[in-house]
Order: sequence, then C-alpha cells, then structure tokens
Amino acid sequence: MNPTDAIATLAALAQAHRLAAFRRLVQAGPDGLTVGALRDGLDLPAATLSAHLNTLRRAGLVTDTREGRAIRVRADFARMNALLAYLTEN
Repeated sequence: MNPTDAIATLAALAQAHRLAAFRRLVQAGPDGLTVGALRDGLDLPAATLSAHLNTLRRAGLVTDTREGRAIRVRADFARMNALLAYLTEN
C-alpha cells in the first residue's frame, strides 16, 4: 500500500458511523451482512447508510454482491490487512 491509498483508507474510516459499519462487517466475518441487517444493527436511515457504504466502497474497504433482492456487504480483509501492514511496517 502506498501513502496515498493509506490516507484515503484512513479518511474513509475517520467517521463514527463508517467505522462502526466497518467493524460490524469485520465481526461478521467473510459472509458479511445484508444491507438491511447492517442498517438494523447500526440504527441508521437507509440513505445515510448507503452514503457511508459508498465511501467505504470507494476506499476499497467493502465489497458487495446482489442476492436476489438483497445486497450482501463484506469487509475486504485483504485491504484491511494491507493497511495494518503499512501502518506497522518497520
């Protein structure tokens, strides 16, 4: 990871609701959560969560897949690990 990517990734996490959403997805593991389950767990309006997820997507921290009418969101563990490795190298 280069400094520009690290800054963008950290900036995406530098907001309380986005950090909470990402942490929930990390706790959910590789199966992730549906957007509805994530929204219920965070008690956020749908539009607000959507905006936060878009920021996390642009930073490469989450991915999503459509499952019928639902969208499943997953933490990108490789990106998270790359950020941690960058922060702790040396």
